[in-house]
Amino acid sequence: MDINADAGESFGRWALGDDAGLFPHLTSVNLALGFHAGDPPGMAASVQLARQRGLGIGAHPGYPDLQGFGRRELALSPGEIYAATLYQLGALSGFLKAEGAQMQHVKAHGALYFRIHANAQAGLAFCRAAQLFAPGAAIMVLAGPAGDELATTASDLGLRVWREAFPERGYAPDGLLAARSLPGSSIHDPQEAARRAVEMARGEVQALGGTPIAMQADTLCIHGDNPDAVQIAQAIRAALVDAGIPVQRPA
Repeated sequence: MDINADAGESFGRWALGDDAGLFPHLTSVNLALGFHAGDPPGMAASVQLARQRGLGIGAHPGYPDLQGFGRRELALSPGEIYAATLYQLGALSGFLKAEGAQMQHVKAHGALYFRIHANAQAGLAFCRAAQLFAPGAAIMVLAGPAGDELATTASDLGLRVWREAFPERGYAPDGLLAARSLPGSSIHDPQEAARRAVEMARGEVQALGGTPIAMQADTLCIHGDNPDAVQIAQAIRAALVDAGIPVQRPA
């Protein structure tokens, strides 16, 4: 099981997350690219740190929404999503080239992540940008039925697909992540997140209200802006190892 985290989200004098504390517990990392968070010096530092830790490095494109941290829906057309995604992938590629690193995967951020799962044309635009720029990279999609359409779109373009689950986020009964305004939508107890991670690795999670959701996950995501992210990542990794589940990047 791969463990990934959204990171590199500091911007200028505004610091967010503890990447140095978080990275030792991960196998992969999704780096902000300057649209929803992050900046060029931060990208350079994050790539260097990820390389030092032997992590797989992924791009984390989002909406151009620094004020809203990319979690507000914007009315971008499919063509604008394609261009914005391609632009952000190009930004990261310079820092990867400087460090002799490869782009392992591409994962949308925040509201864009929801948009490409819910809207076929938006999903196609996002995947086409990834296929053109990084055809060897994997696309991360939601584990479970909610990610099937986007997974098919990516596969039809010849892209690898990694199915992703979120142990520190609550789920709606339809398999989508629950709105952050709902009680139980964000989990801060490391042991509870770790328990859920093992459940997800074994193929199931309970939605808010108790509905079971079947899923086959390749990777587990931790949000770097969760104030308990380091403790959660540490607990998840330990719980997976204790359960006999290898912690490693997907083949």
